[in-house]
Amino acid sequence: MTPSGEMARQRAESDVDAHAVAGVAAGGGATATLAGRSGAGPAGGLTVRAATLEEWREVAEWAAAEGWNPGHGDTDCFHATDPDGFFIGLLDGQLVSSVSVVNYSSRYAFLGYYLAHPDHRGRGLGLATWRAAVPHAGERTIGLDAVPEQEATYRRAGFATAYRTTRFRGWPGRAGRGGPAAVPGGAGVSVVPVGAEHLDEVAAYDRRCFPADRGAFLARWLTAPGHHAYVQVRDGRVAGYGAVRPCRDGYRVGPLFADTSRGAEAVFDALMGHVGPGEVVYVDVPDPHHSARALVVSRGLEADSHTMRMYTGAVEAVRVERGYAVTSLELG
Repeated sequence: MTPSGEMARQRAESDVDAHAVAGVAAGGGATATLAGRSGAGPAGGLTVRAATLEEWREVAEWAAAEGWNPGHGDTDCFHATDPDGFFIGLLDGQLVSSVSVVNYSSRYAFLGYYLAHPDHRGRGLGLATWRAAVPHAGERTIGLDAVPEQEATYRRAGFATAYRTTRFRGWPGRAGRGGPAAVPGGAGVSVVPVGAEHLDEVAAYDRRCFPADRGAFLARWLTAPGHHAYVQVRDGRVAGYGAVRPCRDGYRVGPLFADTSRGAEAVFDALMGHVGPGEVVYVDVPDPHHSARALVVSRGLEADSHTMRMYTGAVEAVRVERGYAVTSLELG
């Protein structure tokens, strides 16, 4: 997200109201109607319901217009993860607001795409959509990535800050690039493209790095058109993996997990073999992981913007030292 994109995201989230959002699991439902408020609300009713894939493609265009720089195939990969978890607000049949509340497991959900159309902001439509959608998570812990300017608001709404994520942006140097053949390795170590034969092992590895099983999502994400994914295999077992995908502006890396910094470097450099000269690359790096920051800086990227990872409750412990790049700010 560019600095201007971060400002746009802040504006898009400006419908958040701390008092109304507090107690995020209370009230509403998967489909709800909000009557207009005299003098302030819509002239009519707002209907909130789950979005079709085609409707969510329109939301993705909003996100692109806000400068969020979505990947070209993100919508198809995301929506199938929990088709009932992508909500839109309709006013007189017109799509005016959105939010996703994706249930990964019986204990964990992730919130994203909290948007109101620019022509309909300041009327409480985003907040009404939030209220109707959040109960989809039930008793699950909800995670989200917030711009710093909204951090205090989300805290009052019941979220606690876990750590900061920094988006790095730049044009990686050519040294060490060109695919796995250019990556140094040792006996019993290889970096190879992810194939169907790797998916189950990669999903098992990911489960130790992410607070829920997302094997079905990864099967789509790692094999989607335009996506390139590599796995590091050490002595016959998965020791790291990562993916890169084309976006509206350049490429985004994510996820990137590895047992060691050397392994992360090997996977990263293999991924960069698919990025053309002069193409910009974006990587969202969890700040607590200093080796991850050192990796992207060593490849010529610079800090561009920040978000705050926040949760409503306890999250299952994961191998945070393996996390070199967040999958996405929309789905965690």
